[in-house]
Amino acid sequence: MSSNFLIVVRSLAFSVLFCANLIVYFIGSLPTLLLPRRFARACIRSCAFVTLWLLRVICGVRSEFRGIEKLPKTACIVACKHQSAWETFALYTVLHDPIFILKRELMWMPFFGWYTWKAGYIGVDRGAGVAALNQMTAHAQAALARGDQLVIFPEGTRRPPGAEPDYKPGTFYLYGKTKVPCVPVALNSGLHWPRRSFLRPPGTIIAEILDPIPPGLNRATFSARLQDAIEDATARLGRE
Repeated sequence: MSSNFLIVVRSLAFSVLFCANLIVYFIGSLPTLLLPRRFARACIRSCAFVTLWLLRVICGVRSEFRGIEKLPKTACIVACKHQSAWETFALYTVLHDPIFILKRELMWMPFFGWYTWKAGYIGVDRGAGVAALNQMTAHAQAALARGDQLVIFPEGTRRPPGAEPDYKPGTFYLYGKTKVPCVPVALNSGLHWPRRSFLRPPGTIIAEILDPIPPGLNRATFSARLQDAIEDATARLGRE
């Protein structure tokens, strides 16, 4: 039996169990919508751990997190490279109280959207321009005041490994308004959880937490430092 055929079979099996697991959590966690937010977050975190376990056992895709000790103990912005769906849940297993910033349309989805609302996620209307940035910042400042960690994908959408970077202004806008450290995160998830494909080639997905960028830098300095840090480390992880 060829290795490519095994990858297809294992990937299909994972996809089926992944969807089944989501359905179980979506239905079983409905009571948390009436409870304090921490209960919904606990269910999301539990589902993330189960998904990583399924990914490892069925597909042979391990998950490794480096540099966790670099995460500030206080509120911060986590600016993460975005290559696949993996980071949208896997970061939940290492961050203590994450609030994801995502496009608003996702929060309208049945079940999934309900839990993002309950967990305190921040939806952004990409077509609203500056008004959307102001609204995002207001919600972000409230979350940071509670000590949460804001997770943002600087490019706004998934980018395949090796693609030219396309960083949006939202991360700097948030950084400039909130005056908290920004923690870059590099990863290679697109190699083992490629976008627009059900295949899950075996290997190790690595997410590396890099040195925090202190608050107070001007736009040019911050933007260059953030992009250089993430892209250089992402390229290195891809070569690994």
